Amino acid sequence: MEPLNLFVFGAGYSARAAITALRAEGGVSVTATTRSPEKAADLANSGIAAHVFDGTAPTATSRQALQAATHVLVSIAPGSEGDPVLAHHASDLLAAPNLRWIGYFSTIGVYGDAEGEWIDETALTEPLSARNRYRLDAEAGWQALAEQKAIPLSILRLAGIYGPSRSPFEKLKSGTARRIVKTGQVFNRIHVQDIGAITALAAKQRLHGIFNICDDAPAAPQDVIAHAARLLGMAPPPEIAFDDADLSPMARTFYAGNRRVSNAKIKAALGYTLKYPTYREGHAAILSQRDD
Repeated sequence: MEPLNLFVFGAGYSARAAITALRAEGGVSVTATTRSPEKAADLANSGIAAHVFDGTAPTATSRQALQAATHVLVSIAPGSEGDPVLAHHASDLLAAPNLRWIGYFSTIGVYGDAEGEWIDETALTEPLSARNRYRLDAEAGWQALAEQKAIPLSILRLAGIYGPSRSPFEKLKSGTARRIVKTGQVFNRIHVQDIGAITALAAKQRLHGIFNICDDAPAAPQDVIAHAARLLGMAPPPEIAFDDADLSPMARTFYAGNRRVSNAKIKAALGYTLKYPTYREGHAAILSQRDD
């Protein structure tokens, strides 16, 4: 494999999983940004060259590091003012002499409501919230940059992310888990280790295109909570009708889109088999890794 010099904008939960997957095979150097000096120190302690980028201004050190990058992964959410990476570092990316691939973490939230039916990447994009409209706008910005640079771009539309420290078990143990029931509603999800493995393969193969990243089993949220409770030997929380639930406006937007999202395209493109094809395998793995 050619030397891989990865620059990550936003070394959060999913991006760190991708870094881990790439570094497992060796021969990869990683530089990443984070929002605070404290988090930058944590990255440095794990052998990742770190730069502070809070999205409000370009950083000279990042500009220099991009000169050596062969691959860039973007895991920073856009806002009402646009994508911060494009705003402050587009010219640096276009000038980067060694850049061969860009990966962008987007969301399946860019699709509209499918009334519970199966959809794939050909479905209409009709975002139901402002934050998902920003995502779709950012996708277009990254497509334009990649086209101008003439390099492949993987837009990875992520489903709901779960994994160690971010699972129903934490909410059940803290007493904050709720089983909200909206008839026919399903959510799509993906284990963070599958995100990491898929992203690593996409980077190595310099994959181009738009891909849904989700598992094989869209499921009702109340069923997922109940399953996790059973694994803990706990009684599941009582069901709450959606109309009676005290939800924030943002939380309600998640229930506005009801769709079963297909992952067939990414599996075929990479020849990938999910480590955790449903939340059941994912829950079992997380529980086996828990310390308490």
